[in-house]
Amino acid sequence: MNTALLTLDALNAAGEDDFVALLDGLYEHSPWIARRAFALRPPRGFASTAALKHAMATVVREAALDEQLGLIRAHPELAGKAMVANTLTAESTNEQSRAGLTHCSAEEFERLQQLNADYNARFGWPFILAVRGPRGEGLSRQQIIDTFARRLNAHPDIERAECLRNIHRIAEIRLNDKCGTVPALGNQVWDWAESLARFSDPGFAENGQLTVLYLTEAHRAVAAQLADWMRDGGFDEVGIDAVGNVVGVYHGEDRNAPRLLTGSHYDTVRNGGKYDGRLGILVPMACVRELKRQGRRLRHGLEVVGFSEEEGQRYKATFLGSSALVGRFDPAWLEQADADGVVLRDLMREAGLPGTMAAIQALARDPARYLGFVEVHIEQGPVLNELDLPLGIVTSINGSIRYVGEVRGLASHAGTTPMDRRRDAAAAVAELILYVEERAAAVPEVVGTVGQLQVPSGSINVIPGRCRFSLDLRATTDAARDALDADVRQRLAEICARRGVTFTLERTEAAAAAPSDAAWQVRWEAAVQALGLPVHRMPSGAGHDAMKLHQAMPQAMLFQRGLNLGISHNPLEAISNDDTELCVQAFMALLDRL
Repeated sequence: MNTALLTLDALNAAGEDDFVALLDGLYEHSPWIARRAFALRPPRGFASTAALKHAMATVVREAALDEQLGLIRAHPELAGKAMVANTLTAESTNEQSRAGLTHCSAEEFERLQQLNADYNARFGWPFILAVRGPRGEGLSRQQIIDTFARRLNAHPDIERAECLRNIHRIAEIRLNDKCGTVPALGNQVWDWAESLARFSDPGFAENGQLTVLYLTEAHRAVAAQLADWMRDGGFDEVGIDAVGNVVGVYHGEDRNAPRLLTGSHYDTVRNGGKYDGRLGILVPMACVRELKRQGRRLRHGLEVVGFSEEEGQRYKATFLGSSALVGRFDPAWLEQADADGVVLRDLMREAGLPGTMAAIQALARDPARYLGFVEVHIEQGPVLNELDLPLGIVTSINGSIRYVGEVRGLASHAGTTPMDRRRDAAAAVAELILYVEERAAAVPEVVGTVGQLQVPSGSINVIPGRCRFSLDLRATTDAARDALDADVRQRLAEICARRGVTFTLERTEAAAAAPSDAAWQVRWEAAVQALGLPVHRMPSGAGHDAMKLHQAMPQAMLFQRGLNLGISHNPLEAISNDDTELCVQAFMALLDRL
């Protein structure tokens, strides 16, 4: 039997028919994908397997709807009739076997059969899931069943796209098998993130949820683990600073040369995901580990910071960790108390930190000693997922303005008050919500959200006399943000005047936009292009530590695609080892060009 591994050189040298034959089995019974991908092959061939995978994904994305549905229907049901009849392709047999689907209990098999029937009745095609999972080693039967049940409720258009993305993941793993490719660096980052997730705060850990708030026992355990991994990975200096940041330094050949600063945060939201923030610590850690393994030093040193706090979950001190590095730590934060009455200064001292402004002020970095700040982060959105792209270049971090407000009208009887005599507070806010949606949608890269809505003491038969709400307004430039802000406030005043109600509006946050430094953005773009991938530029709608470092030095960010529609701040947050491998390689390419 021929067990020779497939090579990129062989694919690039092959004629059309041989090219299609070499890729046989990647996509179930669908050779048209490889044939059309051959037509996209550059004159000098595909620069990488990543470029080949992107070409095949592009073929499917641009295919007609009936072709996409045909591709989905070419795949077998999970634990379905084809498996029972032993008529699966060799690839599908291997995948379903590795996921344990050939050894289901009677109850599991019955549940899967019912899910298959319900799914097919709803969508008209088989449920598709890359059962070897984001690590490539196989999902558990319970994970498969849980995902099956969750996706059964999706909108058909969304579910069709998710099936196609899972088909691409299946093809990616099969191509790895054909080529003998192991994404070792991606696996290392994935394994580190999985290991960190074993630390979670009480009340959440018992329910299998990940929550790590500032300076809890779990938070300190994460910091200690990161520090241990940094030491084991070859960092020359490792420590935990006065606000709990984990700092590792890998010296360059010239210790007097400015360093590159990088990192992200390791705290989480309540019931959050494993990769938000942490990816931006673990990826450069993997790079240092690899440099140490190769016995290499860069000319410039690399400083990796695991920021202790970014999410603002325990105290009203968002970006606490990165604020200290740019000299913007507010002394008033030390006097804040959390929901349990624990004062921040006391908490720091209990955790073995000084809890003094003098110690915190000493953490401020001298920008002259740094080349700049770069950050890797999971996208936290659906854009890269929808474009079938593993990496994206951030052009700017959105500036934002947030408010909490209240409209006051008159609570009166729902049955006896004529429609033209009502002063309905909730109706006024509803009108505002629709305006925010319309106004934000009219301008590219501007967003507006009313995320909180409450009618205090509301009753089914009472016209709302009060309505509380929040406003979150964001844009890639301060000018666009401020224009949105002015228009929304003006429209709120007009609505309330016309309806005979009053309002209050309290600004709770204002953050300036942080455009990426042009030179560093170009460096990220070159690193992505070196992998054979197209460059996709995009704004960051979420805030990041980079926007704080932006106040002191040049900054630029790289996004990595998230799975599960790009969901973040949620247990469904996920990444694949192959995408992460590319992310580490891009970071290494950036370092090599310093």
